[in-house]
Amino acid sequence: MARDSRKPADAYQSALGLLARREHSRRELARKLRARGVEADEAEAALERLAGQAFQSDARFASMLVRSRIAAGHGPVRIRAELAAQHGLAEAEIEAAIAAEVEAAGVDWVEHAAHQLRRRYGGRPAADQAERHKRAQFLLRRGFPAELVRELVSTARDDA
Repeated sequence: MARDSRKPADAYQSALGLLARREHSRRELARKLRARGVEADEAEAALERLAGQAFQSDARFASMLVRSRIAAGHGPVRIRAELAAQHGLAEAEIEAAIAAEVEAAGVDWVEHAAHQLRRRYGGRPAADQAERHKRAQFLLRRGFPAELVRELVSTARDDA
């Protein structure tokens, strides 16, 4: 019986330890707790307690991840996809986090994508259609919208 009464505390302490290292989404914490053998209801109780104490916040996690991914040169499509698919955040939370971080950092997605092209290709213009296609694929993999990629690759903006 004493062991059963320790399990929720163990789940809580495990989750708290993970959060002490870095921010985690609720889904990510639940997955890690399950991997450590914590029962689903115990994990849920620990996550509720952490959220109630403001130790775990999906909004704070989303802001951190958006900031990190922008700094790494990723675009909004990839950032949205990661937050939704891997971390299970709602569309409204995702949009709010992206909008707040873009405003705070003064990010211009067109300039951000052009900077990625300059970093990768050194500012030289594309020699031919195959090179333009290669550059477009690079930007699409980084998570920039197709319309923006089309605009940048078809103009000389990337060699500015």
